[in-house]
Amino acid sequence: MILPRSILFVPGDRPDRFDKAAASGADRVLLDLEDAVVPAHKSSARDAVQAWLKSGRRVLVRINGCDSPWHDDDMHLLDELPGVGVMLPKAEPESMAAVASRIGAGRELYALIESVRGVLGMRGIAATPGVTRLAFGNIDFGVDAGITPGDDEAELAVVRTAFVLESRAAGLPAPVDGVSLGTDTTALLASQVARGRRSGFGGKLCIHPRQVSTVNLAFSPSEQELRWARGVLDAFAASAGAVVVHDGQMIDRPVAERARRILAQS
Repeated sequence: MILPRSILFVPGDRPDRFDKAAASGADRVLLDLEDAVVPAHKSSARDAVQAWLKSGRRVLVRINGCDSPWHDDDMHLLDELPGVGVMLPKAEPESMAAVASRIGAGRELYALIESVRGVLGMRGIAATPGVTRLAFGNIDFGVDAGITPGDDEAELAVVRTAFVLESRAAGLPAPVDGVSLGTDTTALLASQVARGRRSGFGGKLCIHPRQVSTVNLAFSPSEQELRWARGVLDAFAASAGAVVVHDGQMIDRPVAERARRILAQS
């Protein structure tokens, strides 16, 4: 399965947008029953999501957190939709373990970590059986931590590094970076997406369809990268695994492994 690069939020109480989201080019649609839905619409949103998902579409559903009054009803919905992926908001070690145990194996299960306690407990979350990927709730985390990031979010660099390292240590795929609040395709969005890829993330949460193409492009190898990777692996194979110079660059096993990962992303 190709790792999703773009994950597009859609409010669960806006069924008129579901098909549009599915046609947006996003690798995964995320139907949101949590923050995007006001309390008065929680029940109708759940019904709309259930009706649309009866066709077996491959999506994620962001349920309400374990401490909310709507969580149990959301879990009952998941019982009716065994193939649907799940995103748990405000994930912390105890809540992650409870949800993972309840839904069992065989689903995508994303841990959306967006609190200080969640970040400090990330190792336990990543090691929870059934968790398939970590995602960064950067906006909520900043509020909880009392951090007000600038446009480049340099203040959150150490947290992003923790996501990448803990994912790698737990054998999980590269994590999903948080949202960019601007809904237009701008230079700022492009720079934030590029930063995420350089930092080791494998995808990004999107809040508008206009963000999808920028995210998909940034998290896909360019033709130049693919040519470089093929040349590296050809040179490394010809050297029978010995250190070799290719296009003025020393190629050893770690460089060859990077080339393999680039080709795998294509």
